[in-house]
Amino acid sequence: MQLHLQKLAKHYTGVAALDGIDLDIASGELVALLGPSGSGKTTLLRVIAGLLAPDNGRVLFGDTDATRLSLRERNVGFVFQHYALFRHMTVAENIAFGLRSRPRSKRPDKATIAKRVQELLQLIQLPEHGERYPEQLSGGQKQRVALARALAIDPSVLLLDEPFGALDAKVRVELRRWLRRLHEQTGQTTLFVTHDQEEALELADRVVVMRNGRIEQVGTPGDIYRAPASAYVFDFIGRANRLRGTVAFGSFALPGQSLAWPAEGQGEATLYVRPHDLAVVAPGEGLPAQVVAVQRRADRITIELAVEGQERALEADLPDHVDANLPAPGAAVGLRPQRYRVFGGD
Repeated sequence: MQLHLQKLAKHYTGVAALDGIDLDIASGELVALLGPSGSGKTTLLRVIAGLLAPDNGRVLFGDTDATRLSLRERNVGFVFQHYALFRHMTVAENIAFGLRSRPRSKRPDKATIAKRVQELLQLIQLPEHGERYPEQLSGGQKQRVALARALAIDPSVLLLDEPFGALDAKVRVELRRWLRRLHEQTGQTTLFVTHDQEEALELADRVVVMRNGRIEQVGTPGDIYRAPASAYVFDFIGRANRLRGTVAFGSFALPGQSLAWPAEGQGEATLYVRPHDLAVVAPGEGLPAQVVAVQRRADRITIELAVEGQERALEADLPDHVDANLPAPGAAVGLRPQRYRVFGGD
């Protein structure tokens, strides 16, 4: 099912939770709505579901205008962060709930429902758990059951609101990989809300980065990470170093420094560079800096650096196997941005 969002707006007491959202989602896509709290991502998901009515704009499911249709009429599958399973029902009864709740004229017979439940138990890899109750399941198993319940009605669109937020880190990683495989099996058009950038970049076909009710950028995970469209996206996705300076005559330079890097624009600007793209070189061979600290982490060595005239310290990452010639705190070094972006303004 294709999904088309046109000029969607939603206000709460004068604040724009959604401010003119335009977005097209292809049939079978897995799309992440990514942003901090208050960016509008959950409001957008609820408007798509029919749980909230927009103040302006339209929601189209294919060629059908669904803007004023209810969640049931849209045939949407919705999965919440905290499972929302019925504790007094077995796993099988939870999965069958949406089918059994249909009007009599549209309700499948008992045999068809039982077959569908067994198919979904196999799909979520819990074939022997049908007679158990939610309290007998782990958090990851509960969320898989919640997904199966949403899939049981063969939804036009599957919507997931922070689906792994209540789980611990190890289970989250395992479950999102399982969800990716499940998506490849079912081909279900799916949108999920998350504030976890790693989750969005690993799972999604495309990522929608949101801020203050607007879309900052839409793109593949590679596009979002390697070619951020704004300073906000660069700073929000991954780790970023910032150097404040000025662009003039096609070059970016720092105050009091003779070194310059090619850049477009004119006036005050900020150079953004990721820690793994910031090379530490010999003094005199790059931007002068002083080592503040050297920290060994599980997968890398991070060198914290101070640059004269810059308020924030910078970080440069080295492979964790590098042992020789590591600079000591207080040592003078040079820095060379190998891949960077320059954005105008403060």
